Amino acid sequence: MTPFAADVCELDTIQQEMERLPGGTRRLAVQLRLALDPQWIWAVLTDYDSLSRFIPNLQTSRLLWRRANVVGLEQEGAQSFMGLRFKARVQLELTEHRDERRLSFVMAKGDFRRFEGAWQIGVDGGTTTLLYELTVQGCVGMPIGLIEQRLREDLAANLRAVQQEAQRRAVAVAGLA
Repeated sequence: MTPFAADVCELDTIQQEMERLPGGTRRLAVQLRLALDPQWIWAVLTDYDSLSRFIPNLQTSRLLWRRANVVGLEQEGAQSFMGLRFKARVQLELTEHRDERRLSFVMAKGDFRRFEGAWQIGVDGGTTTLLYELTVQGCVGMPIGLIEQRLREDLAANLRAVQQEAQRRAVAVAGLA
Protein backbone atom coordinates (compact mmCIF):
# COMPACT_ATOMS: atom_id res chain seq x y z
CA MET A 1 0.00 0.00 0.00
CA THR A 2 1.36 3.40 -0.81
CA PRO A 3 1.87 5.84 2.05
CA PHE A 4 -0.21 8.99 2.22
CA ALA A 5 1.55 12.06 0.88
CA ALA A 6 0.93 15.05 3.13
CA ASP A 7 1.26 17.56 0.30
CA VAL A 8 -1.38 15.84 -1.83
CA CYS A 9 -4.48 16.51 0.20
CA GLU A 10 -6.14 19.66 1.38
CA LEU A 11 -7.10 20.19 5.00
CA ASP A 12 -10.29 18.38 6.00
CA THR A 13 -10.20 15.88 3.16
CA ILE A 14 -10.30 12.13 3.26
CA GLN A 15 -7.89 9.84 1.43
CA GLN A 16 -8.64 6.15 1.05
CA GLU A 17 -6.85 3.09 -0.18
CA MET A 18 -8.04 -0.50 -0.45
CA GLU A 19 -5.90 -3.50 -1.20
CA ARG A 20 -7.32 -6.88 -2.18
CA LEU A 21 -5.47 -9.75 -0.54
CA PRO A 22 -5.95 -13.51 -1.05
CA GLY A 23 -8.79 -15.36 0.63
CA GLY A 24 -11.33 -12.55 0.56
CA THR A 25 -9.18 -10.34 2.78
CA ARG A 26 -9.16 -6.58 2.37
CA ARG A 27 -6.71 -4.06 3.78
CA LEU A 28 -8.12 -0.57 4.02
CA ALA A 29 -6.58 2.71 5.04
CA VAL A 30 -8.48 5.95 5.48
CA GLN A 31 -6.91 9.24 6.51
CA LEU A 32 -8.44 12.56 7.46
CA ARG A 33 -6.60 15.84 7.91
CA LEU A 34 -8.22 18.31 10.28
CA ALA A 35 -7.62 21.42 12.31
CA LEU A 36 -8.19 20.10 15.82
CA ASP A 37 -5.96 19.43 18.81
CA PRO A 38 -4.98 15.71 18.88
CA GLN A 39 -6.04 15.46 22.54
CA TRP A 40 -9.70 15.77 21.50
CA ILE A 41 -9.41 12.95 18.97
CA TRP A 42 -7.73 10.71 21.57
CA ALA A 43 -10.44 11.50 24.13
CA VAL A 44 -13.17 10.53 21.66
CA LEU A 45 -11.51 7.32 20.46
CA THR A 46 -10.90 6.11 24.02
CA ASP A 47 -14.44 6.87 25.23
CA TYR A 48 -15.29 3.24 24.47
CA ASP A 49 -18.75 3.07 26.04
CA SER A 50 -19.90 6.15 24.10
CA LEU A 51 -18.69 5.27 20.59
CA SER A 52 -22.06 3.88 19.50
CA ARG A 53 -23.72 7.23 20.27
CA PHE A 54 -22.05 8.95 17.32
CA ILE A 55 -20.45 6.36 15.00
CA PRO A 56 -22.90 5.37 12.25
CA ASN A 57 -23.91 1.70 12.07
CA LEU A 58 -22.26 0.93 15.42
CA GLN A 59 -25.14 -0.32 17.58
CA THR A 60 -23.21 -1.10 20.74
CA SER A 61 -19.75 -0.50 22.14
CA ARG A 62 -18.89 -1.73 25.61
CA LEU A 63 -15.69 -1.78 27.64
CA LEU A 64 -15.37 -5.32 29.06
CA TRP A 65 -12.15 -4.99 31.04
CA ARG A 66 -8.95 -2.98 31.42
CA ARG A 67 -5.43 -4.16 32.30
CA ALA A 68 -3.10 -1.14 32.28
CA ASN A 69 -3.01 0.05 28.64
CA VAL A 70 -4.86 -2.98 27.21
CA VAL A 71 -8.65 -3.12 27.10
CA GLY A 72 -11.26 -5.63 26.08
CA LEU A 73 -13.99 -4.11 23.97
CA GLU A 74 -17.18 -5.60 22.58
CA GLN A 75 -18.83 -3.97 19.59
CA GLU A 76 -21.78 -4.79 17.37
CA GLY A 77 -22.49 -3.12 14.09
CA ALA A 78 -25.49 -3.37 11.80
CA GLN A 79 -26.48 -2.01 8.43
CA SER A 80 -28.69 -2.72 5.48
CA PHE A 81 -27.44 -3.12 1.96
CA MET A 82 -28.92 -4.71 -1.14
CA GLY A 83 -32.14 -5.26 0.83
CA LEU A 84 -30.42 -7.39 3.46
CA ARG A 85 -29.75 -6.62 7.11
CA PHE A 86 -26.16 -7.40 8.07
CA LYS A 87 -24.97 -7.61 11.68
CA ALA A 88 -21.52 -8.35 13.01
CA ARG A 89 -20.17 -8.62 16.53
CA VAL A 90 -16.54 -8.54 17.61
CA GLN A 91 -14.63 -8.70 20.85
CA LEU A 92 -11.42 -6.74 20.47
CA GLU A 93 -8.23 -6.62 22.44
CA LEU A 94 -7.12 -3.03 22.06
CA THR A 95 -3.77 -1.60 23.14
CA GLU A 96 -3.45 2.09 23.92
CA HIS A 97 -0.05 3.48 22.90
CA ARG A 98 -0.62 6.92 24.43
CA ASP A 99 2.87 8.32 23.74
CA GLU A 100 2.56 7.37 20.06
CA ARG A 101 -1.12 8.42 19.90
CA ARG A 102 -1.93 4.97 18.52
CA LEU A 103 -4.68 2.46 19.30
CA SER A 104 -4.01 -0.99 17.86
CA PHE A 105 -6.60 -3.74 17.96
CA VAL A 106 -7.03 -7.40 17.10
CA MET A 107 -10.19 -9.48 17.19
CA ALA A 108 -10.23 -11.96 20.08
CA LYS A 109 -13.61 -13.37 19.11
CA GLY A 110 -16.22 -12.45 16.54
CA ASP A 111 -18.04 -12.82 13.27
CA PHE A 112 -14.99 -12.44 11.00
CA ARG A 113 -12.05 -14.69 10.30
CA ARG A 114 -9.78 -11.68 10.69
CA PHE A 115 -10.41 -8.16 11.97
CA GLU A 116 -7.41 -6.09 13.07
CA GLY A 117 -5.99 -2.64 12.63
CA ALA A 118 -5.16 0.65 14.28
CA TRP A 119 -6.14 4.25 14.79
CA GLN A 120 -3.18 6.65 14.51
CA ILE A 121 -3.31 10.33 15.42
CA GLY A 122 -0.50 12.40 13.95
CA VAL A 123 0.61 15.98 13.66
CA ASP A 124 1.91 17.37 10.39
CA GLY A 125 2.92 20.99 10.86
CA GLY A 126 -0.15 22.62 12.38
CA THR A 127 -2.50 19.96 11.06
CA THR A 128 -3.78 16.88 12.85
CA THR A 129 -4.07 13.65 10.91
CA LEU A 130 -6.31 10.73 11.79
CA LEU A 131 -5.47 7.45 10.12
CA TYR A 132 -7.57 4.29 10.40
CA GLU A 133 -6.15 1.03 9.08
CA LEU A 134 -8.16 -2.17 8.94
CA THR A 135 -7.45 -5.68 7.69
CA VAL A 136 -10.66 -7.67 7.47
CA GLN A 137 -11.48 -11.15 6.24
CA GLY A 138 -15.09 -12.22 6.15
CA CYS A 139 -16.42 -15.59 7.19
CA VAL A 140 -17.06 -18.28 4.62
CA GLY A 141 -20.02 -17.21 2.51
CA MET A 142 -19.68 -13.52 3.41
CA PRO A 143 -19.61 -11.66 0.08
CA ILE A 144 -16.69 -9.34 0.89
CA GLY A 145 -16.43 -8.27 -2.76
CA LEU A 146 -19.99 -7.01 -2.71
CA ILE A 147 -19.47 -4.91 0.39
CA GLU A 148 -16.20 -3.22 -0.60
CA GLN A 149 -17.92 0.05 -1.53
CA ARG A 150 -19.93 -0.14 1.68
CA LEU A 151 -16.69 -0.50 3.67
CA ARG A 152 -15.22 2.54 1.95
CA GLU A 153 -18.26 4.67 2.68
CA ASP A 154 -18.60 3.48 6.25
CA LEU A 155 -14.96 4.05 7.16
CA ALA A 156 -15.03 7.59 5.78
CA ALA A 157 -18.28 8.24 7.69
CA ASN A 158 -16.70 6.85 10.88
CA LEU A 159 -13.74 9.24 10.64
CA ARG A 160 -16.11 12.15 10.03
CA ALA A 161 -18.16 11.09 13.06
CA VAL A 162 -15.06 11.03 15.27
CA GLN A 163 -14.10 14.46 13.92
CA GLN A 164 -17.55 15.92 14.59
CA GLU A 165 -17.71 14.51 18.12
CA ALA A 166 -14.21 15.83 18.91
CA GLN A 167 -15.17 19.26 17.57
CA ARG A 168 -18.41 19.20 19.57
CA ARG A 169 -16.50 18.41 22.77
CA ALA A 170 -13.84 21.06 22.12
CA VAL A 171 -16.51 23.72 21.51
CA ALA A 172 -18.46 22.67 24.62
CA VAL A 173 -15.37 23.00 26.82
CA ALA A 174 -14.42 26.32 25.21
CA GLY A 175 -17.94 27.56 25.91
CA LEU A 176 -17.52 26.74 29.60
CA ALA A 177 -14.24 28.63 29.86
